[in-house]
Amino acid sequence: MKKLGLATALLLAMTGAHAYQFEIQGQSQALDSNDENRDYNNFTVGGQATYYFNNVDASKGPLAEAAFLNQASNVAVGYNFANLDDVKSQNVGIKAEAYLPTSYMPAYASLSYSATDNDGKYGLSDDRGQRWAVEYGSVIAPNFLVAVGYTNVVEQTSLDTFTILNSGFAKAAGETATIAEDQDAITARTKYVGAITGTPMSIGFETGIVYGQDTAYELKTDLYLNSQLSAGVSYAESSFAGSPDSAWGVNVNYFITPAIAVGASYVNANAVGSDADMQTVGVNAKLRF
Repeated sequence: MKKLGLATALLLAMTGAHAYQFEIQGQSQALDSNDENRDYNNFTVGGQATYYFNNVDASKGPLAEAAFLNQASNVAVGYNFANLDDVKSQNVGIKAEAYLPTSYMPAYASLSYSATDNDGKYGLSDDRGQRWAVEYGSVIAPNFLVAVGYTNVVEQTSLDTFTILNSGFAKAAGETATIAEDQDAITARTKYVGAITGTPMSIGFETGIVYGQDTAYELKTDLYLNSQLSAGVSYAESSFAGSPDSAWGVNVNYFITPAIAVGASYVNANAVGSDADMQTVGVNAKLRF
């Protein structure tokens, strides 16, 4: 009877529940570049597990933004493996986010750490790196977050694990290249999600800037056609000359049930005057319970 009860609870959580406390997501990307020495088997695969300290109400708006709309404090761990032209790279990370009520407006803080282990191919040397980042901000209006932060990249081989998992390998590599030998960077970002009056739709906007040895910025918008289906576009640009100067992307995500989602993405990164152009095609899936 106990096993039947657990199975029934799990089935309800996966089909019709409007609250969850755990989320597991996985993603994979195929990478192609214009480098004449490229390996045609370039790919990434990774996953992230997130625990929310309180139940997340998934009935407030777009299912994809449930945690943000609930201002849900959480802790997450992530892992990503990348098979690239000259290296096999592993990234691990841990991140915590907290929303704190105040007498004025909700405060926001985050802290993250990532480590990279690169195994060189064809006799190339191995390499390792670490990085950490902290952010502080506030929800200055309903569903409108503004945050500033500081990032320290101990070694330039280190990529942000959560940027890889949520924005793609090309953008994570571009961010680290922008910080470059400075090692220290100032970051700022905004995020807004709101309903479109008189329709079942919502819209989301995100902006971000990284100021290190060079400067990069990103713009992103998602249209939520209903609570389950969304489509988005993004654009990023960096002043660093040794990597793709700009990248644009598109994505689509669909919640089959309130607890199961699938998605796909495409990113095209352009490098002016070099062979560092890159295209990525990705798929992802999420499970909540």
